[in-house]
Amino acid sequence: MESEAVLEGTALLCTPEHDLVVAVGPYRGLIPRTEAALGIAEGVTRDIAILSRVGKPVCFTVTSMEESDGEPRPLLSRRRAQQKALSYLLEHWKSGQVISARVTHLEPFGAFVDIGCGVPSLIGVENISVSRIPHPAVRFRVGQDILAAVLDLDPALGRIYLTHKELLGTWAENAAPFQPGMTVPGVVRGVKDYGVFVELTPNLSGLAEQDCRLTEGARVSVYIKAILPERMKIKLLAIEPLPPLGDPQPLHYFIREGRLDHWKYAPPGCVKVGAETIFAD
Repeated sequence: MESEAVLEGTALLCTPEHDLVVAVGPYRGLIPRTEAALGIAEGVTRDIAILSRVGKPVCFTVTSMEESDGEPRPLLSRRRAQQKALSYLLEHWKSGQVISARVTHLEPFGAFVDIGCGVPSLIGVENISVSRIPHPAVRFRVGQDILAAVLDLDPALGRIYLTHKELLGTWAENAAPFQPGMTVPGVVRGVKDYGVFVELTPNLSGLAEQDCRLTEGARVSVYIKAILPERMKIKLLAIEPLPPLGDPQPLHYFIREGRLDHWKYAPPGCVKVGAETIFAD
């Protein structure tokens, strides 16, 4: 019995051999280790990609039926389901396309996400937001549903690269709610000899004068002294430290659908060069 249909079931456990046992209707199906994820057989995917599926839904195809202890047992392949999904995405997605994804794993260099049927992709930490962050956990949490844009596709390597910062808006879009004279909360993202960079939104930061009370990652209330669009600059005055927040704050997306061809962070007439992304055809 072999089926090309992609099904879904919950991974009940992972055996000592790193095979996955999956609930398939009244049966307990088995996904052998080498069929449990793309890249496992080739040694390019770590076994954590298998272990981390326990208790979660997994996609698979049925490759055959066998008997185990007198009971029918479906043999399954998650790898085939992933390969089928990846082939479809590589054929139909375009650079700049806005897509949905789910965060699966966070590393200092970026966030791994599921872009469908367990197909993994990576958003590099430099592409998460314009404001520089020390770790993706500042923005994302595992299991979070996010939006992203396709940065590039490589059919030869079977990879899809993503970006995120463009969806969080331009300098002008992020600066619009703020006015000189306001006092607002922010997060310290950099401490330099010439001042302290304070993040007002994930895509907007201002500069405050040096203050010995401020350390990187600390929350602080700041008074907005001036907003200078032509220099893409916001002058701040630190008021006082604030209590830390827990989980990453909800993200506000200025772009939620469609396809981007060109994104420029700096406002028109700005003398400074800001982030810019040109999406390939």
